[in-house]
Amino acid sequence: MNHEHFSEVILEISKHLKSADLLVLEGLTYICAFLRKKFEHYDWVGFYFADLDNKMLHLKAFSGSPVEHHEIPFGKGICGQVAVSNQNFIVPDIRAQDNYLACNIAVKSEIVIPLFLEGKNIGQIDIDSHKINPFYDKDVHLLEAVCDLVAKTYSKSLLQL
Repeated sequence: MNHEHFSEVILEISKHLKSADLLVLEGLTYICAFLRKKFEHYDWVGFYFADLDNKMLHLKAFSGSPVEHHEIPFGKGICGQVAVSNQNFIVPDIRAQDNYLACNIAVKSEIVIPLFLEGKNIGQIDIDSHKINPFYDKDVHLLEAVCDLVAKTYSKSLLQL
C-alpha cells in the first residue's frame, strides 16, 4: 500500500459514507468489509466501542469469521489494553503475548488503533491477520485516518452506541 493508495482508500470510504448517508452501524460495517476486501492481510476487521462507566468494550461491527468476544473488559486482551493505554498496539506474533484473547486459531497477528472523540478514547478498530508480522507504519497511518474519519463523520452518534 503506497501513499497514493492510502489516500484513495480514505477518499473512497469518505465518499461512500457521505453518498449513502448510512447510519452509524451501517457505515462501520461497510468500512470493515471494505478494508477486509481491499487488503489481503486484513482477515478480520472490527470496531469495538467503550462503555466508559462499566469499563467494557462492545463489538458493534465486523467483517470476517464470527467471534465469541462481543464484550471485552478494559485491560483484558489487546483490545482491552488499548482501552486503558490509549495507544496503538501492534502484535507481530500473538504467540509472544501473554494477555491475548484468542478469537480464531488461524490468527497470527493483530493491530488495534484507538478511536478518539473530543480527546476521549471511545472505541477502536481491531484487525486480525492470518500472517505473522504483516502490519507496518502504513497500516497504522491508514487506520488512524479511518478512525479520524469515523469520528468526524458520526461524531455524537458514536457516543450512543
